[in-house]
Amino acid sequence: MNPRLEKFFKLPLYQRVALIAGLNLALVALLVYLLYLPKQVTYQELKGKREALAAKVQQDQRIADDLPQFQAEYEKMQQQLEQALTELPNDKEIPTLLTNIASLARDHGLEILRFKPIGEKPKGFYAEVPVELKLAGSYHQTAMFFGAIGALPRIVNIHNLNLSTGTTKGSASSHLVIDCLATTFRFLDTPVEEPGKEAPKGSAKGGKK
Repeated sequence: MNPRLEKFFKLPLYQRVALIAGLNLALVALLVYLLYLPKQVTYQELKGKREALAAKVQQDQRIADDLPQFQAEYEKMQQQLEQALTELPNDKEIPTLLTNIASLARDHGLEILRFKPIGEKPKGFYAEVPVELKLAGSYHQTAMFFGAIGALPRIVNIHNLNLSTGTTKGSASSHLVIDCLATTFRFLDTPVEEPGKEAPKGSAKGGKK
């Protein structure tokens, strides 16, 4: 018999039990260190990836569930944009629109003291087309004129409004003198940079149509 084994068997029982228990604990610790711990790390990594994928699936599912609503909102916005663009006159319509504004003033009994188109102001995808107006007439005529402007199929804004009283030449009767700026808008096929703003590097400025 192996001398080491003989020595082991000659030990008291409690010592032999303690040695066997210690050996088993060492084997268990070695197995845990070599096999269990690495697999536990891998398990935790896989668990984290699984939870991240599950969260992404839930998020994608919510997006998929809301997709019909997003599509409906997008189509509604497209319709609103198309409607807004129909209210912007194109380049060829501008002279006619300005003529219509002057005609509306006359049709409602207003005297045109000044009708002065001024330079366009590009604002990205559209341009402002302002006209200086100075009119003379009664309050009722002025109100009717502004109402007719608001009923035009094209957008025309009246601003910088200044009202004062005056008298007609050769008459002692007083009337309103209306100074204002009538501004319509023209859609630009090629966006134009606003004056004073630098174009982004690598981009070319568009020109007026």
